[in-house]
Amino acid sequence: MKAHPEIADAKFVEGYNCAQSVLFSFCDELGLDEDMALKIACGFGGGMGRKGEVCGAVTGAILVLGLKFGRGKNDARVQTDLAYAKIREFMSRFSKKHGSCLCRELLDGCDLTTPEGQADFKNNECFNLICRPCVRDAAGMVEDLTRM
Repeated sequence: MKAHPEIADAKFVEGYNCAQSVLFSFCDELGLDEDMALKIACGFGGGMGRKGEVCGAVTGAILVLGLKFGRGKNDARVQTDLAYAKIREFMSRFSKKHGSCLCRELLDGCDLTTPEGQADFKNNECFNLICRPCVRDAAGMVEDLTRM
């Protein structure tokens, strides 16, 4: 079986966004329908609808951590604290490695809401040099945190 970073990377290269790719890589172990996962995470790509806010790989990871550790309707409040602790740890690790959790900072100000920004994204190899490593690393970090 492929590891989560490889699954996430393959989905990203296939054309799904960063958030979709990270969440998708955990579908099997979370018992999550693949199509549903792709739809849930769709709006988070490009820093939330290409707004350059929180990186989609980060939000995809937070979705996984919430599904794995979060509080549902029959869970104790302590589950919220556990989920938040895992999320803070993930975000610290991601920021330490990549310098930020914000899409626009990771992409050095590239404005994905404009056609020019989208062309700049493609022309400057942001996909391969910035986003693919973020997707792979996010999935790998979550993989590590779900084993702890």
